[in-house]
This record gives sequence, structure tokens and C-alpha cells, in this order.
Amino acid sequence: MKKNLLLFIIFLLCLDNTTKAQISFSEIKNSSEYIWGEGKGKTIEKADNEALGQLSSQISIQVEKKFSLIKNELRKNGKEGEFKQVFESVINTYSNTRMTNVERIIISDEPEAIIFRYIKKSDVEKIFSNRKEKVYGFIRNAKHALHKYQISDALRYYYWALCLLKSIPDGDVLSIDINNDNVKLLSFIPYKMNEIFSGLDFSISELNKTESDLEATLNITYNGTPVENLEYCFWEGDDYSNKISARAGIGYIELDGLFIDTKFFKVKIEYLFANQTKIDNELKSVIDILDVVPFKNSIIKFPAKKATEKELINSHKVAKIESVSSIKSVSYPDIEYKRPIDDIITSIKANKFERIRHNFSDNGWDVFNKLIRYGNAKITGKYKLSYIKTEDGIACRGLPIRFSFKNNHKQFIEHVVFHVNKKNKVHNVTFALSDNALNDILNKESWKEQDRLLLINFLENYKTAYALKRIDYLDTIFSDNALIITGTIVKLKSSKENAYKNNSIIRYNKQTKDQYINNLRHSFLSKEYINIKFEDNHIRKAGNGQNIYGVQIKQHYYSSNYGDTGYLFLIVDLNNSEKPIIHVRTWQPKIFDDNKLIDLSDFS
Repeated sequence: MKKNLLLFIIFLLCLDNTTKAQISFSEIKNSSEYIWGEGKGKTIEKADNEALGQLSSQISIQVEKKFSLIKNELRKNGKEGEFKQVFESVINTYSNTRMTNVERIIISDEPEAIIFRYIKKSDVEKIFSNRKEKVYGFIRNAKHALHKYQISDALRYYYWALCLLKSIPDGDVLSIDINNDNVKLLSFIPYKMNEIFSGLDFSISELNKTESDLEATLNITYNGTPVENLEYCFWEGDDYSNKISARAGIGYIELDGLFIDTKFFKVKIEYLFANQTKIDNELKSVIDILDVVPFKNSIIKFPAKKATEKELINSHKVAKIESVSSIKSVSYPDIEYKRPIDDIITSIKANKFERIRHNFSDNGWDVFNKLIRYGNAKITGKYKLSYIKTEDGIACRGLPIRFSFKNNHKQFIEHVVFHVNKKNKVHNVTFALSDNALNDILNKESWKEQDRLLLINFLENYKTAYALKRIDYLDTIFSDNALIITGTIVKLKSSKENAYKNNSIIRYNKQTKDQYINNLRHSFLSKEYINIKFEDNHIRKAGNGQNIYGVQIKQHYYSSNYGDTGYLFLIVDLNNSEKPIIHVRTWQPKIFDDNKLIDLSDFS
């Protein structure tokens, strides 16, 4: 089955290598099915440039009148005279996407070269159809994210859909079915984004002010439910702050200097996510051309005062505490288990760590130090710790810690899990799964409780190992003969030959374990930080009676110099709870055309 999968991926990489149709240029000229261009020059390159220019002009003439969205927006902003320039730039974005069957015939060779370029009209329409499908795909993603209170993801997908909509011929007539009523996307998308902004609510659970600075812990909800994620920046008095990634309904604001006596806080909700468009060259090229669509409702003001407990409870604004309700918890753990956690929390708040060394095993101390150095670690927000029984002790879950990275102006919040062994030593520290990812596993009630805990522990160790660049741990969990298929988004340099071809490709590589680990080691050296978020988990247990699982995850990978979103698949062997083994790791950037994701059935 592994061999079949590799052949399938190789087939995907060869999709653009289509066979040229056996047709003469005179037949093409006399056919209404084609658009063509002809060029002459002393060299093939010059002749080809002229032919491509003619072809591009013919495509533009065919579709120019259909780009009414761009024309109307420019007219509204008093920039109608710029339409031709903007339109041509938008048309060029299609040259960076998949336009199949752009063929070339050399009629005459140098020094009197004549080149003939042609494409089927139906292929041009197919290009526009592909972009339309991407718009609808973004809208589906946005709905799914909103359902899970992943507010940043919902806003990002809606906004990206709106941008691509404007770059499509007849984009103003595209619609969506809402309760058996066709609603135009041009009005539907802004309505949904404004609805999200209006549903957001910020309140202050903690407010600490000194003569020189102020720090506020925020509870952030959408329609009364704590948000799973949200990116925002706050007004510092003369400019906006760096972007902050709130998690599980917890955010914060810090002010210093002259502005700490403000009566109101002002936050600006992120919805552009321009830095993340690098993972999709087609999307990036469109967003770089079009003006930003302003949403005044994305700026939210609220009183700079602490809410009372009654106000928080009555309005359902208490931040979400990580839930592990279907796993038996220890309400009052043995004082010996609780003591090291209390010491650690005190030390993090005081930023003094050497005195707590005795609370850790050697491995636990190493991981803890890496985590503290990961960013400017600081406990933030209210929290309620959960103590969960494990095979070798207790896992303490639910401590929210904020991390910041000065060089990359990035700040985010992670919940941290401390694992205490039976000797009352913290032997491991991990970043927690999101509530959604956690519940995907907890809801498998037909599985043994201990098996579910093993899976949670494995996935949290996995994402933490990448964040903390723990090559030593990653080296131990991959089987020596693991099947590892990696993918990287690569932007090709434009050339005359591929001017109308797909300039953004996914490069797949089959690697040995040693190659993969060595490549990771070099990659880690170039990154200030790595952060991985799992959006959806789909986990199946192998039907062979063993503790082997197929784990399918939608993964968002962020780092200081690279980011992507795709689907990760792992086959994990948990038969030995102390030594988990990965036998297969694959990555794909999107669901295949047949609505297929790699899963356990591909390896049965």
C-alpha cells in the first residue's frame, strides 16, 4: 500500500505534463474554440514574448467587461482612471495559477523566428471556475471555524473569499443558498464578518495598575461563549501594539507611560492575515493588488475597568477552562503532588527558577527550561487547574502562559500541562491541545480511558517537541524504517515558457528517518520560534486488536520565516505506552480533487 501511495503522489506532481494536441496553427486560427497569439523576432525568446503578449491581450479583451466589481469599487473611491492598470494586474494573477494546455508551436526557427501560442477558451473559463471554487471553499472553511468559535480562522477565510471574489469575472452575480434564498456573496460575506465583529465582547477579569504601567487580563467571548482563537492588537496611545493571539477566551493588554489612565481600551481585530497568504501564491498575488477592504466594526472599544464576578457570571463571560470532563479527575490531589506545581507557578510569576530545581527530574528540568526560554513566559488570566490521574502519576492541566517574541513581534497564549511522577517530580511539560482537538479524542468513549490519555499525551508531546525544537525526542519517536513524506510550498521563478503555468507548486519528498531528522535540525536553527495548532482531529484505531492509531490532523504551522496549512497524517503505535512509535508521517496541502485525505485505509 505504501508503494501505491507513492505512485499516487508522483501522479499528482505530473498533472501538468499534458500531451499536446495534434493540430496545426492554421486550424487553430480558423477555430472559434481557441485564443491565440503569434510573434516574430530574430530569436525564439523575442518571438515568444510577442506571441504571449498577444495571447494575454486576447484573454483580457474576452473578460474585461465582466470585472464590474473592481470597476465599481474604483469608481466609488474616485480611482476609476486606474481600472485598466488594476485590471491588467488582476489578469496577471491568473498567469500564476494552473492554466493547462497553453501550448507553443515553432513555425519558423531563428534567425527569423515565428512562434505561435494558443489555449482553448474552455481552459480559460476553467481557470476562473477554479478560483470560484476556492471562494466557496473558503466560505465553507469559515462556517466550520465559526461553529467551533475559531474566530480568527473564520474572519480570515471570509476575508480571503471576499478578495478572491473581486478578482473573478461576474463576481457580483455569484451567490449562496441561505434558507432556500439565493444571497449574493458580495453582500453575504461583509454581513457575516460584521456579524462576527458585533458578536465579540471584551471584559476585564484582572486589572493591575502601578505608577508606570498597567496590565489587564481580558475575557473574550463570541455570542457569550469564550473564543477558541482571536488575533488582535490594542491602542497604546500613539500606535497599535504587536499582534496578540488570544486562546480559550483569554487575552491581555499592557500599557505604560502616559496612557495608563485611559478610561477606555480600544482593540483592532485582525482579519487580513496578509503574512499567512504566502502559503497560497494565487491568493497573495490578488491581495497584494487590491485595496484593503476596511471594516470599521473591527475596532472595538470597552471600559477600562474590572468587571465584577457577578457581571462576568451573569453575562457568561468567564473564560473557558480546559475541559477534561469525560476523564476522571482528582478534585483534591495529594498535597505532595500539588506542592511542586504551586512552587513552579510562584517561580514563573517571580521570574526566579533555580530554587525550584528539586521539583524536577533531569528530563523535566531540561524541557521546562526550554519552555521558559521559548518566549518571555508570563502567566496570564484566571485559571482553574485540573489534576488527572495517569499511569505514572498526575497531569496538571490548564495553566495559561503568554509567550512573546520581540524580533518577530509575535505574542500568543498557550495552556501548559505539567506531568508529575509518583516521586513527586515534574518529569515533562507540554503545550495543551485546543479544547476542540481535546474533545475529538475524549468523545471516543468506546475506547479505554487510558488509551485516550495516551493519545492526548502523545499529540501534546508531538506539537511541543516542534515548538521547543526537541530533536532528541523526535529522533526517538520515529521508527527507523518510517515512511516519511514531506511537502513544501515552492514558488517557481517565472520564465517565458511557464508564464501561464502554475508558479506555485507543492514539492513532495520521501525521506528516510535520518534525512528527516537532519533536515529538521537545520530548519530549527533558522527559526526564532515555531508554533503548531491542530484544528481538526480524525482518529481511527486499527482493527487488529493492537494499540495502533491513524491520526489525521488539519495543522497550522507558524514560524518566524515560514508558514503553511495542510493535513498531517500519522500512524502511531502506542502498544508500549512509554515508547510511542510513528511508522508513517505524510503531509498534503489540501484535500485531493476526489475529496480524499490520506488515512489509515491507505495502509491496511
